Amino acid sequence: MTGDKGLTALEKRIVKALLAKGERNQDIHALINYERTPTVNFGRITTVKKDATIQLASDEEIEFFKKRKQSFDPVTGLNLYDDERLIRAREAMIFAVTIFNSSTYKFKTGMFAILANIAWTYLLHEFHHRKDGSILNTDGTTFALSHMLNRADCPLSKGIRNNLNTIKAIRDEVEHKLLGRSDPRWLSVFQACCLNFDKTIVEMYGSRLSLRNEISVALQFGKLQIDDAAQMQMYDVPQHIAALDALLTANLTEEELNDIEYQFRVVYTFDSASKGSAHIQFLTPDSDEGKSVHNVLQKYKVSDELYPHKPSEVAALVAKKSGRRFTVSDHTDAWRKHKVRPAKGDKTNRTYCIFHKAYNSYTYNDAWVELLVSEIAKTQKAAKPADHADLILTTVTATPAPTDQSST
Repeated sequence: MTGDKGLTALEKRIVKALLAKGERNQDIHALINYERTPTVNFGRITTVKKDATIQLASDEEIEFFKKRKQSFDPVTGLNLYDDERLIRAREAMIFAVTIFNSSTYKFKTGMFAILANIAWTYLLHEFHHRKDGSILNTDGTTFALSHMLNRADCPLSKGIRNNLNTIKAIRDEVEHKLLGRSDPRWLSVFQACCLNFDKTIVEMYGSRLSLRNEISVALQFGKLQIDDAAQMQMYDVPQHIAALDALLTANLTEEELNDIEYQFRVVYTFDSASKGSAHIQFLTPDSDEGKSVHNVLQKYKVSDELYPHKPSEVAALVAKKSGRRFTVSDHTDAWRKHKVRPAKGDKTNRTYCIFHKAYNSYTYNDAWVELLVSEIAKTQKAAKPADHADLILTTVTATPAPTDQSST
């Protein structure tokens, strides 16, 4: 029980009745203070003893008071009578993970999605009950998870909300379609859901409620093959599952998809060891080692795959896609307007551009090309028909392209 510095009215009546029954002060003091925040000192017992105006609690009240004190979980501190929503929230998430990790069950994806939705619903119900005192709609039903995620006072980050909306969509699909062997498909989303839940319940209600002691690293008898793990999601994907997967991410930006609160990602590295004793090392993203590996991987992928277009190639692609004249000079004016890159240096907006220090040049991605094409299309639509012949991107000036395009 959480109360003020003094005893509550009920506690005073309990103390008075126990004193009348001849119980010792220290035993009464221990009973009252068990899992009580804050605790009270012996002086409170003495004060009750001297106050003749306090009525005695009934035998039924004393019995229930003791029963309630015996209902605290010694690990979490949760009480069966006071914290039922939090108990159910934790147990629902534990069941979700236990079933998913078990080799006995085949209905893994569906059960995880269903139980995770229940866990988060109870957790947010507790939040709103403590905040406003009610979790009821006007028709008497309790708040749905989707309703609480869309409320302005939702305490969860955007990444967590995106993750839960995906979990909910999978849960809804379970009711109507067979998901087959889709369990590995959304492992990263499910893992993020677990980490988000533990982080949130600890932030809201204290470290004692963490699930880390109940659910730890899953052990396995077979060796983990990295190539097999990488290929796992590419096989046996029915059309309706692939369609659902595409639907789940259709409205998310690249930044939202890369949010670790939406889907969990790990980097695997092999320590220097013999082939027989090599093992996997997990690096946290915020550690020096994790940042180092991330930078190496990012530099390789970014420069070679995600930003393939030189300035002249951008100009040619924009002209082709838009059907309008678009020069390298127009491109220069465009990146200046959007502040995509500086005149010199590597402080680029990586949404569209990256700097190659070794070659002192910049390259651009497909998103940048599409942005320029879309701007021309919008300007075309807004302009009068008579103006179309002279139409170019409103923020650029058509001038002859420079002969040296390497760093434009």
